[in-house]
Amino acid sequence: MRILVTNDDGIHAEGLGICEEIARALSDDVWVVAPEYDQSGVAHSLSINDPLRLRAIGPKRFAVKGTPTDCVIMGAHHILSDGRPDLVLSGVNQGHNAGEDVTYSGTVAGAIEGTILNIPSIALSQSYSAANKMPQWATTIKYAPDLIRRVLKEGIPKDVLVNINFPDCGPDEVKGVSVTSQGKRDQAEMAIESRNDGRGNPYYWIAFRGRQRPATRNGTDLWALADKRISITPLRIDMTDEPFMTRLAEVLGGA
Repeated sequence: MRILVTNDDGIHAEGLGICEEIARALSDDVWVVAPEYDQSGVAHSLSINDPLRLRAIGPKRFAVKGTPTDCVIMGAHHILSDGRPDLVLSGVNQGHNAGEDVTYSGTVAGAIEGTILNIPSIALSQSYSAANKMPQWATTIKYAPDLIRRVLKEGIPKDVLVNINFPDCGPDEVKGVSVTSQGKRDQAEMAIESRNDGRGNPYYWIAFRGRQRPATRNGTDLWALADKRISITPLRIDMTDEPFMTRLAEVLGGA
């Protein structure tokens, strides 16, 4: 099995090395193609106005001056043009990608692009908090290989990716695995911080206030993580809301 590993935290991120370790537990044909710099929050963006700079940094390891989407395209269409990957693993992200995070996440976007290219794709993220300071990578390392094997054995449907989040706890504290829906937080977390540079000119940062307690509705990814459970969420590329589509067709179909 040929595996393409990417991420959004960049080629030097610790989580990328963890993802490569997980991939090597599954196969000896592992290729790493990751962004040259941190691309967190770029979502499924594609570089169309700038050239892609490709740098080989070791055997089967490449850095791309671009987004996670660019990396998967570069890996599948150029670097591995002699044989496309059988699996895309994106991550392991430092911090979970649950709830609304999936719409912003470059980690999830790497798996989205793999899915668009008809390659089974899985996003991996390790939750952590300011209190713990360091992600519990041992949790991901212990559980990820077996979970990936089991998901692949079942088979990922066409146009579906799998988003796996590991809880912020040690391996022995994990309560189990939950197959979940995408959750939604109970309060907005973003804010704009206004500052001034050395010349007095204003500039701004998108800031994140203290993380609010997530909605605890059972069955969501946020609930699972809060309960120290591994969350596995299948996500569809097709975002059509069919019930509302049907209603609109009834109202507007004859217009």
